[in-house]
Amino acid sequence: MHRDQLGFLDDWLAAPNRKPLIIRGARQVGKSTLARLFAERCGRPLVEVNLERHPDLGPAFARNDPAYLLNILEALPGVGPIGPDGLLFLDEIQAVPESIPALRYFREDMPELPVLAAGSLLDFALANHASPMPVGRIGYLHMGPMTFTEHLEAVGAEGLARAIRTFEMERGLDPAIHNRLMAALRTYLFTGGMPEAVQAFAHSGRLRDITEVHNSIIDTYREDFPKYVGSQGLAGMVTVFNFAARNVGRKVKYVHFSKEDTAAATKARIELLCMARVLAKVVRSHCNGLPLQAEADPRAYKLLFMDVGLMNAVCGLGWTAIERMNQTGLVNEGAMAEQFIGQHLQALLATSANRELSYWLREGRSANAEVDYVAAFDGRIVPIEVKAGASGSLKSLHQFVAEKGAPVAVRFDATPPLAQQIRTRVQRGGKQTEAAYRLISLPLYLVERLPALVANT
Repeated sequence: MHRDQLGFLDDWLAAPNRKPLIIRGARQVGKSTLARLFAERCGRPLVEVNLERHPDLGPAFARNDPAYLLNILEALPGVGPIGPDGLLFLDEIQAVPESIPALRYFREDMPELPVLAAGSLLDFALANHASPMPVGRIGYLHMGPMTFTEHLEAVGAEGLARAIRTFEMERGLDPAIHNRLMAALRTYLFTGGMPEAVQAFAHSGRLRDITEVHNSIIDTYREDFPKYVGSQGLAGMVTVFNFAARNVGRKVKYVHFSKEDTAAATKARIELLCMARVLAKVVRSHCNGLPLQAEADPRAYKLLFMDVGLMNAVCGLGWTAIERMNQTGLVNEGAMAEQFIGQHLQALLATSANRELSYWLREGRSANAEVDYVAAFDGRIVPIEVKAGASGSLKSLHQFVAEKGAPVAVRFDATPPLAQQIRTRVQRGGKQTEAAYRLISLPLYLVERLPALVANT
């Protein structure tokens, strides 16, 4: 579980100038479990304090005195001595906002003590509290649902996970392995990457158990909505939550969410759900250079849901419907494939300074050209399409390459991997322009190998 995050924590613990680290992510993505697994992995006793159970600790943190604070924490029920050979874990830090700025003093006064923290509604705590975030004095690990390979390892399919992690274009992939991975992918599209849902599938394999977990998680998120907007805004938040799940990958137009609510009200609700990491924006960029965010247009964006399994649950799309889809439908129908790829691109960029996802759109008089995602790997701008079909149907990719000169483009579909040289001509400014590039066609399940494959091209 969370192999990449555990590796990140290994590097953090070994760093000579280690800072206190906050694990950020939505509810129930496994932040607390990650801290416990890491303590076990590195052989350190974990001292865990859940601040939701101790909201009265605000004044103790506000003194900004680590020695005094440790004395108070050690007096709490069930908390033992906290020494430099241990690992202090402050869970649900948003419950005591004073704890966030206090973290900086551990680095200054007790650098020998590793301090982890986790919070799911951190942005709300900061927005509603006068204390500033200690910029530059703490580190962050952004965490989302389990990836496809993590899911495979959790359900006992380590061999399939290894086939993904070690894949190289030159060697190709055995057709039998490809078919098994596509079958496992369907299961992931239904189960998703929320740890509790993956655990339910691993233990029983019963579809009903997974559905019950999904419904419970969705109810938990909806129960959180009054914390964002109060009880009066609950109906509007539910509307935005449901609509976003059913319209992943579509350009946001506020009037489509609700004809009764103002654009300002809908926009505010989207922002709140993004702050809670239930939703994420994919922002339009002109993509003329790096970083892509430098040319972003914040007014034009699409939305991703936090997890493909939860998205399908909100949409009422059950296992039977997913199982019946043919390979082309799995990619082209609905938003499942685009959500799956976007969710995994977020995981790939979790430790990057520029984590926000981008897409490209050129609006023309007669037709638009749109590329689903544009990401930066190995210092190169890489356009990414999620689309089944022949290479000749990729008109938007051709247009992007002709305008931006990208040497490599990626298409995700359901067919076995293939790399080919594309040379075609497109209309640009009333003239024929050549587009020549390397097209890497990959099955959806190889998205986690994307950085390595681009680097080797």
